[in-house]
Amino acid sequence: MDLLNTLVDKGLRRELPSREEALAVLATSDDELLDVVAAAGKVRRQWFGRRVKLNYLVNLKSGLCPEDCSYCSQRLGSKAEILKYTWLKPDEASKAAAAGVAGGAKRVCLVASGRGPTDRDVDRVSETIGAIKEQNEGVEVCACLGLLSEGQAERLRGAGADAYNHNLNTSEGTYGDITTTHTYADRVDTVQKAHAAGLSACSGLIAGMGESDEDLIDVVYSLRELDPDSVPVNFLIPFEGTPLAKEWNLTPQRCLRILAMVRFVCPDVEVRIAGGREVHLRSMQPLALHLANSIFLGDYLTSEGQAGKADLDMITDAGFEVEGTDQVTLPEHRGGPCGSSGTGSACGSGGGCGTHEEAAESPVAEVPEARTDLVAVRRRGAGTDLAPNA
Repeated sequence: MDLLNTLVDKGLRRELPSREEALAVLATSDDELLDVVAAAGKVRRQWFGRRVKLNYLVNLKSGLCPEDCSYCSQRLGSKAEILKYTWLKPDEASKAAAAGVAGGAKRVCLVASGRGPTDRDVDRVSETIGAIKEQNEGVEVCACLGLLSEGQAERLRGAGADAYNHNLNTSEGTYGDITTTHTYADRVDTVQKAHAAGLSACSGLIAGMGESDEDLIDVVYSLRELDPDSVPVNFLIPFEGTPLAKEWNLTPQRCLRILAMVRFVCPDVEVRIAGGREVHLRSMQPLALHLANSIFLGDYLTSEGQAGKADLDMITDAGFEVEGTDQVTLPEHRGGPCGSSGTGSACGSGGGCGTHEEAAESPVAEVPEARTDLVAVRRRGAGTDLAPNA
């Protein structure tokens, strides 16, 4: 297929595909799916070999968020029966993080619900970062606390944070349909603040919220322009009690096409399979490792993932290896272990030159079955007395 050959060549050169080429990936048929995975897999192996980076989430503060993000079980007005608790103490968070590190996680992601941290919250998280780093030599710590005010990114960096996560989630054109309590520009501003402070920027998307192919292309191209070092790809978990509870728009094949498109657009960036992989990829998860070089181990913020041991077995059985703390995640040209790369280096330079193929007409897809049985609310780990899944 000329399209895939062109995309592989561009990926190996870190050259931006055209929008038409990216759309064509999403429009490929099921008969072509393995060819798409194989092509994107060549690009993944060029920059990341067969390594899989493990990340572990610690939900520092769960529920009771004043924002109205339609996809979120912690949102204002959510009726989802999730765990609700206020800030974990630093020793509690450190203990939770240690479970993930013991399971093989290289990065711990500290997440707190809310619009954004107060200065007192930054102090609290800074103390937690110190406690985690003191107990776990070599671990990376990423903070995800919402919208940042001036100087807060610098304070987190000074406390030892390696990265900051703030997802764009969807395209600028549709953002107002998903959230009204803050803007797309607010999110972009926070990613830029993190980057400017020397933190490794982590920003991604949520697929499956009813967006069009064009919306997906818009947000991924915006992410490339923002230059994050890692791009988490979430697949919507339709929690009962949230506005998007009835949005079941994804099939395993659709998820694989989305991951392949992200890899082609951002070839040398850490592409992470995030929330929803068990719900939507299901038995096709091992194929996704040929596209993404990073996953979350164990549970998510408010939902359960598959058993940590099952994650590790899947990686081994698929012929991949867990990335060690002594290994550098990103390619050398992206700036080292934490990937604090310079502006504009995300996926290399160059426009969409070369052979442009018109996007094929999208095939008519069957409506996926609503697998509500696969959405399990987290009842263990942080904020409970039960052992975590790691």
